[in-house]
Amino acid sequence: MEIKKKRIGVYGVIIQNEKIALVRKAGGGYKGKLDLPGGGMEHKEMPIETLKRELMEEAEVEVTNCDLLDVTATNVRWLMPDGVYEDLHHIGILYTVTITGSKVKTDADGLDSEGCNWYNISELNKNELSPFTIYALEKLEYNIK
Repeated sequence: MEIKKKRIGVYGVIIQNEKIALVRKAGGGYKGKLDLPGGGMEHKEMPIETLKRELMEEAEVEVTNCDLLDVTATNVRWLMPDGVYEDLHHIGILYTVTITGSKVKTDADGLDSEGCNWYNISELNKNELSPFTIYALEKLEYNIK
């Protein structure tokens, strides 16, 4: 059995000193991958509200400035724990983000994040990254192996 879903999420690209803040996904279609902090929009929520809420939840950071980087989409098909395949059309609104300080929440959120950490961009490998992370870094003209 397969179900088709569409999800709209808002994600922050936080870069400081050639390092990027990423969360390791604990579940879903990107399980085990490094992903941009962010998540799904709630009913009647504006994208910037989602961005600020999700970055506080996943990374415990306060957004001081943000600029729209791009809107993109990808598809991921994965086997859910109940044995049903999900074919997800994932739409992402990506912002470059400035935060106060450099401390991020490294603890798992008990939902879909195993914690947020800083990663050297030059050491990242495409195999360990979510599609939106790869897209954002390439859009910002970083060369990822």
